[in-house]
Amino acid sequence: MDTLVQVLTLGTAFIIFLAVFRRSIWHGRGPARPTLVEISDSAVARTALIDHADAFSNRPLTLFPVALVTGQRRRRSDSISSAQYGPLWRALRCNLTSEALHPSRFDQLGPLRREFVAALVASLSARVAGDGGDVVVIRDSVHAAVFALVARLCFGDLVGDAAHLLAMRRVMQQFVRAIGEANAFAGSWLTKLLHWRQWRRFVAYRGQQAAFFLPLVSERDRRRRSGCCNDGGIRPYVDTLIDLRVPDDDEDDDDNDTARRALTDDEMVSLLSEFLGASTESVVSCIEWALAHLAAQPEVQEKLRREIAGDGGGEGGAVPEERLRTLPYLHAVVLEALRLHPPVPFLMREAHADAEGAAAVAGGGTTAVPAVGGGGRTRVHFLIRDMARDRKDWTDPDEFWPERFLANGEAEGVGAVPGPKEIRMMPFGAGRRYCPGAGMGMVHIKCFLAGLVREFEWAPAADGHGCGIDFTELDGFFKVMKTPLRAHVKRST
Repeated sequence: MDTLVQVLTLGTAFIIFLAVFRRSIWHGRGPARPTLVEISDSAVARTALIDHADAFSNRPLTLFPVALVTGQRRRRSDSISSAQYGPLWRALRCNLTSEALHPSRFDQLGPLRREFVAALVASLSARVAGDGGDVVVIRDSVHAAVFALVARLCFGDLVGDAAHLLAMRRVMQQFVRAIGEANAFAGSWLTKLLHWRQWRRFVAYRGQQAAFFLPLVSERDRRRRSGCCNDGGIRPYVDTLIDLRVPDDDEDDDDNDTARRALTDDEMVSLLSEFLGASTESVVSCIEWALAHLAAQPEVQEKLRREIAGDGGGEGGAVPEERLRTLPYLHAVVLEALRLHPPVPFLMREAHADAEGAAAVAGGGTTAVPAVGGGGRTRVHFLIRDMARDRKDWTDPDEFWPERFLANGEAEGVGAVPGPKEIRMMPFGAGRRYCPGAGMGMVHIKCFLAGLVREFEWAPAADGHGCGIDFTELDGFFKVMKTPLRAHVKRST
């Protein structure tokens, strides 16, 4: 026993010695840590993101607390979120917005979207079949339905197997959850050593994603070559990535067609993971928050149900897209949920000290962005939630009040993506790098929410597990309810 204690003591002392030695040797030699500035004033955000777009067009190279890919491969594993502003980023984003997320596809995808909404309604109906309804935790059911839809848009007819789809969904859920917890081991190698189990588990998710995605890419490519795809005329995102040719990293000319290459496997995994994760988590988060507020405010819920019911229409609980475009109160409810609970806690940008506009004012005009010499970096966090609850811009900002977005309301004309004149809320970002999926996300949120409200009545659960609804927020990589919504659900009358 004494020997074991001595070994552990010597081992600990050696680790501490290495940490001190490493710090003393390398102090001042590596790249300087970026200066962090937080911006919570909407006018300052507009100045930075609109007036000085060139200075704030890059996101940090590593969006996550730890790098998913390290070494030489890192420079060729970019996603749209992390790629530096330039030819590669423009090629990736243009491919997404001109193909998978182009507005012209919204109506084309209507039948497919209604199919998944109807499946969710049918599943929930079976669980609350009695006259008195039942208590349900809705997040997992909504997540399963939305992920199935997004996976179909991503991979086409390759995701028909329910077991395979469930396994892929769980890997993505665990990955997103792990990102939010990664700050515990995001520092030096010593912190990784102290949290080695979490670190190993986090790194393993990259391999698990590749194990799911790359065989699907290969199979999709094989089927396309043999002409045996059956997608009902809907071109999945993976097809566009297979066909895409992007500028080589060393090329600065977008029009230089002689220096184009196919995507690497790392890039393919990053882009598919980004599509699945962002398209699912933001939609599920908004639906759950909206249902929570509607359950807490039955008068708002009933007003929305009357608007959705209207002249009827739709099958299996799904509301046709042409009807969704004529429902202003539904639009207001969704915007209010996004205002109070934006999908991500903050928006990240990285500005170089010598870039124009890097001296924008932060913190409501009280703290200037530090000028860092020698090409230093400034990381800027735009606090989306704080802006959307600023009392100088909003009346009773902590209250759920959709009427503010209706005609003659204080936020009439304010949308999910701000225009060039002002920024009062930006749940999907703003400026050049706003979320390209904002339009499609809004359609998905409205379609699922409309079906759930038209077919069911939602009320706070009182079943021995706590009474009422906990609106406490949990800020991981996405903003979610800390306590998943438990609601008493029954068929609407």
